[in-house]
Amino acid sequence: MKAFQVTDFSTPAAVSDIAPPVPAKGEVLIDIAACGLNFADLLMAKGTYQDTPTPPFTLGMEVCGTVAALGEGVTSPAVGTRVAVFGGQGGLAEQGVFPAALCRAVPDDMPADVAAGFMVAYGTSHLALTRRAGLQSGETLLVLGAAGGVGLTAVEIGKALGATVIAVARGADKLEVARKAGADHLIDSTTDDIKAAVKALGGADVVYDPVGGDAFKAALGACNREARVITIGFASGDVPQIPANIILVKNITVIGFYWGGYLKFNPAALTQSLAELLHLYTAGKLTPHISHVLPLENAQDALDLMESRKSTGKVVVTP
Repeated sequence: MKAFQVTDFSTPAAVSDIAPPVPAKGEVLIDIAACGLNFADLLMAKGTYQDTPTPPFTLGMEVCGTVAALGEGVTSPAVGTRVAVFGGQGGLAEQGVFPAALCRAVPDDMPADVAAGFMVAYGTSHLALTRRAGLQSGETLLVLGAAGGVGLTAVEIGKALGATVIAVARGADKLEVARKAGADHLIDSTTDDIKAAVKALGGADVVYDPVGGDAFKAALGACNREARVITIGFASGDVPQIPANIILVKNITVIGFYWGGYLKFNPAALTQSLAELLHLYTAGKLTPHISHVLPLENAQDALDLMESRKSTGKVVVTP
């Protein structure tokens, strides 16, 4: 079968012909219909992600597909069931094996490309904003990187939770995507002074930051007293150092959040979060945005779209 594999961190990943996988005990074999890409895939391809496997391995952290075979001891999900799963790797291939316990049935009306890019992006924003930040209706949420894979979901979920949402993104086109997702106020990070603009709007009660770098520093300076700042990632490549004097004087809480970590220490939190998200989706309150869908042979192009920041929302590959 075809798979987009990392064989060595010194050379680019490429499509290879490999033997089809066989499900082990507790696993299922999935015919993969779609694989949602994440910023972590870029890091994993370079060997810099915190959970990078030892090469060779197949990239692709989350998929949607149909169960084709069951490993020893598995009775559910049944063969023929459409499922979505976050497996951490193995998604950019025609088939993959994944733990049966992590598979979630996909609603009949949810297309494969939507389901493949749903779990991580929406799950990250939902659990970060509800469990970690405790975002309340009537508060002001500042979203950095608001047109990106996770940032756009934070805009949507923030609005669903009753917050006033300030979206920060690069350029008019990306800001328009954020506006359509429900953002109340728009700030162009290429031309506007983020700190001054946010303060002029009354400041931020919660900051959602997948960017880091100078944007983090600007957002911190625009925080209201008792604000909560959630660090999601560092797409800018700059991990900011936190000035303790500022968080002390203004009683600000800086919160770390890693969605994948919950798989190891509290998977029940993810299951509950996903159930709530699927309810919001079926109720028509979430509208996943996919800017590009590419075939497996163009998987590197799909990664390049994210790295060059030419995509909005999710990028999906269809094996």
